[in-house]
Amino acid sequence: MTTFIPFGEGPNREGVEYVRRLFEREGLVYEAKVISAGNLGALREKLVEDCCYVVGEHLATYAILDLLHPPAVISVDAHTDLMHDYLDHGSWLAYALENNPDLRAAVFGPVLMIPTTPRTQLWTRRVRIFPALQRTRRTGRRWKAYTSIRPSPARALSKAREYLGEEVYLTVDMDVLRPEYGIARFQHGELGLDELLNLLDGILDNFRVRAFDIAEVSARIKRSKKGKKAVVEVFNLLREGME
Repeated sequence: MTTFIPFGEGPNREGVEYVRRLFEREGLVYEAKVISAGNLGALREKLVEDCCYVVGEHLATYAILDLLHPPAVISVDAHTDLMHDYLDHGSWLAYALENNPDLRAAVFGPVLMIPTTPRTQLWTRRVRIFPALQRTRRTGRRWKAYTSIRPSPARALSKAREYLGEEVYLTVDMDVLRPEYGIARFQHGELGLDELLNLLDGILDNFRVRAFDIAEVSARIKRSKKGKKAVVEVFNLLREGME
């Protein structure tokens, strides 16, 4: 079964409902459950265990993790979602890590690596970052390079497997794709569809994915031929990888 969660602001809810209809037309979904909730508390009460989720606002992933309690999570996202000021779609992973001291995480593909304001704290414990492009960070008096996923994600995946172990929950924020895919409402990432599919193939080969979600699908996808193709191919790859 696939659970669709039209959660968050209007464009996120519309996007999830559209993708549900799209998947049904494409023959990708034969049994679907729709969970609507106005807030995180109500969503937690309605959630059920599943292997495949399509969600609106990424905060819904926080509730799914609270239900499934996986030992580790891989987030493929243009943002780290590690801001540590208040719980929302930009900080859900930070609070998931804070509230579960046994949880570990890896983020693949982020563009934003730093807090958005001087007052915003950035969570850094029990998480590894693998940007799409080569980037560096300051450690004391030196600069240290992140392990990037371009030109090949193999080294990053090996490091993530060593750190996370075998079993993971996987969340894919579609904003990790470049702007021409027209899916995200805000900032897009730096990956093309072929790069994203290659990365997801590598994750399926290196980890046992307990469950996955596709997140932050907005109503913009209705007007994007590339976006529709991308979300169909990502879902099809992950669903087949779960079988």
